[in-house]
Amino acid sequence: MVVEIIYGLTTKSMALLADGIHMGSHVLAIGLSWLAYVIVRRVSKSEKFIGNKEKILSLSGYSSGLMLLIFAIVIMVEAIERLYHPAVIIYKEAILVATIGLIVNIASAFLLHHEHDESDHNIRAAYLHVIADALTSLSAILGLVIAMIWDIPFIDTIAAIISSLVIIKWSVGLLKASGGALLDIPGIHHH
Repeated sequence: MVVEIIYGLTTKSMALLADGIHMGSHVLAIGLSWLAYVIVRRVSKSEKFIGNKEKILSLSGYSSGLMLLIFAIVIMVEAIERLYHPAVIIYKEAILVATIGLIVNIASAFLLHHEHDESDHNIRAAYLHVIADALTSLSAILGLVIAMIWDIPFIDTIAAIISSLVIIKWSVGLLKASGGALLDIPGIHHH
């Protein structure tokens, strides 16, 4: 993630930067999930807590959904600005870094894929984050390759915008699901 953000800035690739920021938001989200588990474990030992432990996990999922949404909008604004002020992109480096990012994401997805844990918003959120990352890495690679071959830098920007749209769609889904669980709305949180 750090590598992608640094190279996104130095190679001037918007798609790579979007990918790195996206990854960063996931590191944050997964950190939140981990914190939620720690809290649930603590709370389980305490007699004082009479609330619903599951809600802690849903709250963490909701928070990460909200963060994703904010990051996606930031990327979108940056990308649109880039359309008006194009920059010279160092393609080969950007493509290499995006490819490494993709490999890391695919490996993480395999680690996180639990069939039986579908009911847990946290594992599901983390898994979705990683899949979304793999998609943005892929769109960054494709965008950069096309831009490099035909010398159309704005494709890189388009890739960043498409990534943002995907992230927005998913974060809204996550917000609906975890929000539904928080508010005890039946049926919503089974999607």
